[in-house]
Amino acid sequence: MAKVDTDIREQIEVFDLDKQQQVELAELLELCHASLDEVDEELITRAFKLCCLSHQDVKRASGEPYYLHPVEVAKIMAGDFNIDDESVTAALLHDTVEDTSVTLEQTKEVFGPVVMNLIDGVTKISGVFESRDTKQAETFMKLILSMAEDIRVVLIKFADRLHNMRTISALPRQKQLKKATETMELYAPLAHRFGLFKIKNEFEDLCFKVIDPNSFKF
Repeated sequence: MAKVDTDIREQIEVFDLDKQQQVELAELLELCHASLDEVDEELITRAFKLCCLSHQDVKRASGEPYYLHPVEVAKIMAGDFNIDDESVTAALLHDTVEDTSVTLEQTKEVFGPVVMNLIDGVTKISGVFESRDTKQAETFMKLILSMAEDIRVVLIKFADRLHNMRTISALPRQKQLKKATETMELYAPLAHRFGLFKIKNEFEDLCFKVIDPNSFKF
């Protein structure tokens, strides 16, 4: 993890993306222009660079660079949910405050209060998902909505879990089962209640593939 100091704007400004990162950024911006009404390229580019900078040298279980995860979450926000560039920006940074030296105040300084609040909201509801105080989807949805003042927070969390499920094969079998069970019990029912039927169906298919792989083949 790269240490991001207090002069965050300057670090973002001088940070050079490698060739693969440049390709990823171009693909994300192209998707945003195709899917969103308005696109602040400078905002998304700054977030992309901070994402790469703050997660520098960190790997996922698959061995891939960690920054690819938030980038894929951002692509889901743009291509599947078609919300706005602020939610794409927050998706790029959804793990940054929790996992790196970047602070909420720094995100507010560079990306504004709306993006900061989205990042903060994702961090807060992540704790609720992990604690799983209730398995009743209806009650759980009310709890999540009461905490998430902005519905985009919940959508970023869905996108985060969706990409994690799409890449779950890199995890040990027991962790796969744990995540698949959690997704089937919480995320799929919640997606259904939000009217996200395509996402709900993909959650269920991905879970079924993990929980009962032999039957899934047929």
